[in-house]
Amino acid sequence: MGCLVSTPKDSGGNRRRPANIGEVSVFVPGLRIPTPVDFSQSLGDQLPKTLVERLSALRTRIVVMAGQEAPTITRTRRKTATQHGGSTLADLQQALQDYLPVLLGLVKDGSLLQHMVQFVWINQEDDAEETAMSNAWYEVLSVLHLMAVLSLSQANLLLLPRTSADGYQPKVSEESRRASIDILLKAAGYLDCAVKQVLPLLPAELRRDLPVDLAEGVLRALCLQALGQVVDIQLGLAIDSTKATLAVKRRIACEMVKYWQQAQDNIMNLPLSNGWGEKHRLFVKWKYIEAKAAAYYYHGLILDEGNTEKSHGMAVAALQAADEYLKESKKASEAFNTVPPLSRNPPLWGTMKYLSEKIPKDTSSKVRINRDLYSYEKIMETAPTLPDFALALKPDDYQLPPVHVSWNDENINSKGQNSSNTLKGDRT
Repeated sequence: MGCLVSTPKDSGGNRRRPANIGEVSVFVPGLRIPTPVDFSQSLGDQLPKTLVERLSALRTRIVVMAGQEAPTITRTRRKTATQHGGSTLADLQQALQDYLPVLLGLVKDGSLLQHMVQFVWINQEDDAEETAMSNAWYEVLSVLHLMAVLSLSQANLLLLPRTSADGYQPKVSEESRRASIDILLKAAGYLDCAVKQVLPLLPAELRRDLPVDLAEGVLRALCLQALGQVVDIQLGLAIDSTKATLAVKRRIACEMVKYWQQAQDNIMNLPLSNGWGEKHRLFVKWKYIEAKAAAYYYHGLILDEGNTEKSHGMAVAALQAADEYLKESKKASEAFNTVPPLSRNPPLWGTMKYLSEKIPKDTSSKVRINRDLYSYEKIMETAPTLPDFALALKPDDYQLPPVHVSWNDENINSKGQNSSNTLKGDRT
């Protein structure tokens, strides 16, 4: 079924973590790094030499590139081009996409080859430094997770404000925002595929022994985070649009709350206790609070259009709640940034730049009474319930690629059949 080996965190120093990851717009968990595998030792007698060499070459390329990138991949980097002219993120992403169809040959038609290679990956969010499993589906799961993390890193770089040519405040161009939406939906698609198509194929005992980095709750949370950040960008675009109504902005903000709430629900009971894990948990908490500030603000503005004493009172309560959540989000942001590895907020832009200015201003203009008479608890008790909208945004529909044509050779089929018979004989 596939054996498991987990190495405790105090047994070695393969897990390299940066002290500071710079500016963060999109949370990027630490890179899980594959360690070398000797395919010839495990598969040399079962597969043609050319196929074993192909598997080895493709995976070794990933091992080398991921090892080089891991200490810096989550660090803010304005320059992402390599000396050869390509993007390091794109190159590693391509290497994973080249490897995956060949790797899937090991699990083709339920082949017993899937149990013959022990795959080892260095964790980041789990207490165990590394996890080894003799199951090719674990390798597929790890590859999809890494593809998603690289996409999140690429989106983070796109969403860091740049100083504009006209010398005004740093901002993120509309082109970068729209490109990041596509990338975040891709990341969500990889994670959705991991949860729905790959996790169910791992035996129950192996699923229980997966590192927390690959736990179903973490994969679902990362998927929902990607969707939540897309909705955040959409809200910023709606704020910039003269055609978007208050009702549209409120709906987007309320949907954003639900995505972040679901993300928090998925990880709240998981043992995310070390640096990256704790940072992950605090990021979700921060963005959930931030989303509630936006939703209550737009809900309050719409309630204030009611022109009745009751609707005005509810509007004031909603705006007060928005103001309190805005203050709370700043504290949550500080807590996130001070947990190692250290980070910092980029210059305010988009949704939060607008709301950081508008929420205090509009709240103070609507509230006619002494706000000091109202405690945080009283404000939250009187805040009206947010409207409940169905979530419209879905991850990209990513499907695992077909098995590479190199597995179609007749020699492989005959050798694979022989190996299956041998293995069956060994297990009887």
